[in-house]
Amino acid sequence: MFSYFEDLDRTLAAMNHLRRRVDRRLDDLEPAPSRSPGVERMWSGRFPSLSCADTGASLVFEADLPGLDEKDVQLEVHQDVLTLRGERRQDAPQGWLVHRQERAPVKFSRSFTLPCKVDLEKSTARLKDGVLTLTLVKATEARPRQIAVNAH
Repeated sequence: MFSYFEDLDRTLAAMNHLRRRVDRRLDDLEPAPSRSPGVERMWSGRFPSLSCADTGASLVFEADLPGLDEKDVQLEVHQDVLTLRGERRQDAPQGWLVHRQERAPVKFSRSFTLPCKVDLEKSTARLKDGVLTLTLVKATEARPRQIAVNAH
């Protein structure tokens, strides 16, 4: 009789553990709730999705920013930290009645430590089709160099 309750107890504990893990994952995806309607929310998760590649001569960042224009995005490099900030504003024109709003206005900010010095004068940023491509050219002292091998 007691083994049935012990099995049930273990099963419920495992389900509770799984629920907590799923809740933590969903917290990374959802924006923090706003305190009152109509107030912008600060994004608490990993938005925007971003990838970084090292090409040897430069660092290439790609960020998914659907629905944003270049005026909605700010990039800043201070010492060795890259900061990406942005804001999605209200979609509906002034005076319109909104029946359903799943794309609420949000502000976001993400910062990354750069692995090397970059030359900001030669770096470029381009936003096309909702994808921001940021190419940070490495400083000459940070680029890999080839050493010639001579045989006697």
